[in-house]
Amino acid sequence: MLLTATDAGQIALEFLMADWNISDNHREWFTIFNSRLIGESWYIVELGVEGFPDRWFIQVYDTAMCDPNYTFFSPISSLEGYIDFVEVPEMIAEVLVAERKSR
Repeated sequence: MLLTATDAGQIALEFLMADWNISDNHREWFTIFNSRLIGESWYIVELGVEGFPDRWFIQVYDTAMCDPNYTFFSPISSLEGYIDFVEVPEMIAEVLVAERKSR
C-alpha cells in the first residue's frame, strides 16, 4: 500500500482520537502540523492542538498501522498545565493535562 503524507496524517489523527476516546465533535481542535516520510516505509506525523505548544509524534507504517508507543512533547510542566485551558473543551484539557503529567 502506498501512503501519501496526507493519508498518514489522517491515519495518525484517527489513531490519536481512538487512543484517547475523543469524540468526533472535538476533532476540529486537533491539527496535523507535519507528516514526513522516513525512509521508504513509514511516516512521522506531528499532531497538536492549535494554539498550544504540545505535540504528539506518531509513526505510521506503510501498512497503515500506527506504532502505539507514540511520543508526546510539551514545554509546559504538569504543575503549570491548568492555566491555559480557558477556551478549550474539558475533554481536550483533560487529555493535555494527562499527557503532560505522564512525561
